[in-house]
Amino acid sequence: MPFVPKKQAYNAKIHEVVLGVGDKAIKLGGQNVLPFHTFDAEIANAPKIGVELTDLGMAEYTMPGEQAFYAGCQTVVDMAKRAETMEGASFLCLHFEGADPNGLNKSVEECVQLAKDVADAVTMPIVIMGCKNVEKDTELFNKCAEALAGKNILVLSARDENYKTVGASAGLAYNQKVGAESAVDINLAKQLNTVMTQLGVNPQSIIMNVGSAAAGYGYEYVASTLDRIRDAALKQSDAMLQMPIMTPVSSDTWGVKESVMAEADMPEWGNQEERGIEMEITTAAAVLAGGSDAVIMRHPSAIATIAKMIAALM
Repeated sequence: MPFVPKKQAYNAKIHEVVLGVGDKAIKLGGQNVLPFHTFDAEIANAPKIGVELTDLGMAEYTMPGEQAFYAGCQTVVDMAKRAETMEGASFLCLHFEGADPNGLNKSVEECVQLAKDVADAVTMPIVIMGCKNVEKDTELFNKCAEALAGKNILVLSARDENYKTVGASAGLAYNQKVGAESAVDINLAKQLNTVMTQLGVNPQSIIMNVGSAAAGYGYEYVASTLDRIRDAALKQSDAMLQMPIMTPVSSDTWGVKESVMAEADMPEWGNQEERGIEMEITTAAAVLAGGSDAVIMRHPSAIATIAKMIAALM
């Protein structure tokens, strides 16, 4: 008797969310099967990769592979235009680390001007990531949403403390996409999506950021959260968990000791850049396999590798 595989597609599906405008616009979500289960049903929209660009510029890019790729770039705008040519890249993520009041404390006006300059110079969709200071991020997201009206950007992310202000401004007043950030907990993710939709934000305008961690650093909590969210969305038809997921990978993976420890200090660990690349690849591959629809990465070699993995599995 021949083996006849039983296909496992679901009646429920993940919302399809569009970022950007024009020919470079991307679609996230839309599938009704588990990650990469193309043998069960067609997956129209492959997972996407975004390139992280910090507002601190070239000073933060110390790895030889990064410096080689961005060689000749003087400004963040130059880097953004170069990043558009990166193999595997589908969108750009402006990470405003310099806005942190406990750091450089760049003004919101300075950050917004940079966002406008980048948006005018590139055609890829843009994601705005803040500095993790709730008050500063709230003002930054609101002003960026206004300044980039019509660009269909994503502000990443609204949290429990500021979702009303960010949702009303970015999601309602300026018709941008809003990230819903929760702390690696399916119940918190669902609760935030629920209150944002009650506020009036369209579910097709929400992208979840359910938290991340570098592989080996409590990642099992991320894995179980991703699995439970996808199961609830598809198998249980939970409408409040059917939003696409975007996971910032680079901000975690390039901050752990395996990535930051110099080879001179730990020669037995091998080349520092190779360690960082491997950490970024491993983590990105894991979150994509768990259900993330997009990852934000940094190193050109890591991005090219994950792009090849996605293409091979689709």
